[in-house]
Amino acid sequence: MKPEYVFMLLGGLGLFLCGMQMMSSNLEAVAGDRLKGILEKLTSNRILGVLVGAVITAVIQSSSATTVMVVGFVNSGLMTLRQAVWIIMGANIGTTITGQLVALDIGTIAPLFAFLGIAIGMFSKKRSVQHVGSIIAGLGVLFIGLGMMSDAMVPMRDSELFVNALTSFSNPLVGILAGAVFTAVIQSSSASVGILQALALSGLIDIHSAVFVLFGQNIGTCITSLLASVGMNRNAKRTTVIHFMFNVIGTIIFVTLCLVTPLTDVVAGWTPGHPASQIANMHTLFNVVTTIILMPFGNGLAALAEKILPDQKEEQAQPDEEQWLREIMNSQHVLGSSAIAISSLMENAGSMYALARENVLKGFDMILSGDDSRFAEVEETENKIDLYNINISRRVSKVLTIEHGPAETKKLNSIFQIVGNIERVGDHAMNFAEHAAAIKEKGLKLSRETIQELKEMQEQCRKAFERMEISAQADPTQLLVDAVSFERAVDDITERCRDRQAERIHNHACEIESAVLYSEILIDYERIGDHMRNIAEAYAEQNT
Repeated sequence: MKPEYVFMLLGGLGLFLCGMQMMSSNLEAVAGDRLKGILEKLTSNRILGVLVGAVITAVIQSSSATTVMVVGFVNSGLMTLRQAVWIIMGANIGTTITGQLVALDIGTIAPLFAFLGIAIGMFSKKRSVQHVGSIIAGLGVLFIGLGMMSDAMVPMRDSELFVNALTSFSNPLVGILAGAVFTAVIQSSSASVGILQALALSGLIDIHSAVFVLFGQNIGTCITSLLASVGMNRNAKRTTVIHFMFNVIGTIIFVTLCLVTPLTDVVAGWTPGHPASQIANMHTLFNVVTTIILMPFGNGLAALAEKILPDQKEEQAQPDEEQWLREIMNSQHVLGSSAIAISSLMENAGSMYALARENVLKGFDMILSGDDSRFAEVEETENKIDLYNINISRRVSKVLTIEHGPAETKKLNSIFQIVGNIERVGDHAMNFAEHAAAIKEKGLKLSRETIQELKEMQEQCRKAFERMEISAQADPTQLLVDAVSFERAVDDITERCRDRQAERIHNHACEIESAVLYSEILIDYERIGDHMRNIAEAYAEQNT
């Protein structure tokens, strides 16, 4: 093969992949927010799940993007393993749209598509119109690349070595292995199917050999979701097992049908003389029929995945909390990354909030009991709260570097405010512990009325913390209502306690030093109420 043909082949492949990337990324930018919203509200209805998976994959033209997103959703708890089954089935159907587009004979006007798309992007200032222009240009670039690959492969028909190699694909095992390995390497079944169509257009491979390569390509695409699941929880790994089982079962069924029935000839007869269409039609038939066959057994696939990867004791160990962040930062597919990141960050914020609650109540216990033996325990928890604040803030900063819409950016910024206020609640809880230590060290005595007031404050905090759970699923409206109610109750109690404290000082019913320390406790208590309201307001803001 002459060097110029090699260069043309590589250049065509580069343009083909570039066109796919242009279409995929810009389609995500145009429709990404809506698609994430659909997935987040997904029900367990299998028909709806398959349709959603098919539509989303058809829109973004990448089953890899959809499966990586599903793995991330399952890992973060936004989606159950059973829901993931239907999305994966739908994704396999949706990915066939690229092959059908390639099969369209519009190569002669492909440069016009590229020109129009670039012109639209250059002469429009609207971001949405620019994205549409890039989609059109990407379609044109894709077909130009396909045409170059096809032209570069024509001379290969005279190469006996190359022709013999392709002829070996008529052996089902060789064809399946070749398709799986090639797709795994480039991590795109759409691209590998497009290259297979280019080979067919050049007359280098016929439909009878191409079908086995095609079936292997469906297996090879599983490598992307497999890589995405590394370091994630057990359910995320099970999602990749389901994806793999779907394609392996489909391959077994269709290889058998192609060997013992005239299925290949029947499909070829639908579009005689159009090898690219024949491959695209077989690809679509493979995924639609496999989905129809396996849909009744979707829950069984999930159960089988659970048996293949049973729960293990080490799952209870501390997970790699940075893995989800690394996957989001390194992934080429940003669709769904915001929902995954926000859910994970809010889960961390909820853990941080629970530690702050624990310390506030312990601090009150220490003051009421006059026992400072738990001071080191409270201090250790406070250090954990500070570490959470640093880590979550750092993660939010990194996630913000990914391109997001205004809504996602607002949510991520609000997490800064939430964890900052939780950290301040932890500081005031630490102050309670220090006040308790001071009481014991100085031998101070609190009056019976003061102790009763402190018990009332502690109970008010306990109820508020129980009602105000911080999580990605919390009701923002109810959270804000509870926070406003708590802050008002805190202000009322604080004002009443200060008036009573003034009376006790006036009546010489308490020591001056005890009164000063009690005033500091009231300040901390009041500040906790303020920060709890700030937390609720920040959470409500991210959901408006």
